Amino acid sequence: MSNGVLHAPPVSRDRIISKFPKCYLPEACLQFKDQFHIQVKNACHERQTRNVGLKMSKVVVVGDLCVGKTCLINRDYKATIGVDFEIERFEVAGIPYNLQIWDTAGQEKFKCIASAYYRGAEVVIITFDLADIQTLEHTKQWLEDALKENEQGLSTIFLVGSKKDLLSQAEYERTEADAIKMATEMQAEYWAVSSKTGENVREFFFRVAALAFEASLLKELERSDFPSAKIGEGSTIQMDKATAEFSGSRISSTAGCC
Repeated sequence: MSNGVLHAPPVSRDRIISKFPKCYLPEACLQFKDQFHIQVKNACHERQTRNVGLKMSKVVVVGDLCVGKTCLINRDYKATIGVDFEIERFEVAGIPYNLQIWDTAGQEKFKCIASAYYRGAEVVIITFDLADIQTLEHTKQWLEDALKENEQGLSTIFLVGSKKDLLSQAEYERTEADAIKMATEMQAEYWAVSSKTGENVREFFFRVAALAFEASLLKELERSDFPSAKIGEGSTIQMDKATAEFSGSRISSTAGCC
């Protein structure tokens, strides 16, 4: 890395998204459709001529201590640049696209997280333990904390139940009903996963990447002052100031609560 620029590795075959990923449950999804927005499809098709600046999307993962946040990320997505966040490269509709996935790294033990962690989040993943109903009840507070640093309606929200493998089918169905109700109140999309078995993990992150990509591109297309860079061009990622500051000032286990 030099001058804040990271040279990105090529996109691996298992990160290629050619079709719009399906939701987990139709009754608890953000967008029930089977293809990208027509403007997005056209922009991707014309990427050699259309000038659109397409940046990576910041994804924050929050939830109670020990609900499986880090396991969810590390199931298929290993750290590539340090301990606070990871850059994951995808190819969405033929266009290289990046998710910057942030993990709390144990900060939730202080019952508070630095505002820089939340700031600028385009995707908020709120995680709870399917085997512990109290962690579901706490998800509203996690969402409230995240939205304090982000304008209402600008972040895509997911409610994710982890450790699905620990429940019987009957137990899961009871918890699922409560989770769907909570997701509806949050205006979030609900998913249930198992980091241990890998159930739904890859499908979930594909869904996150596709929705984040589409939202980001539509936002850029609405702007009148398009930057000169073309989508799909270049192989570097520019680290923003807030990211660099937070990564360099991570809360330690001996620090006081913020």
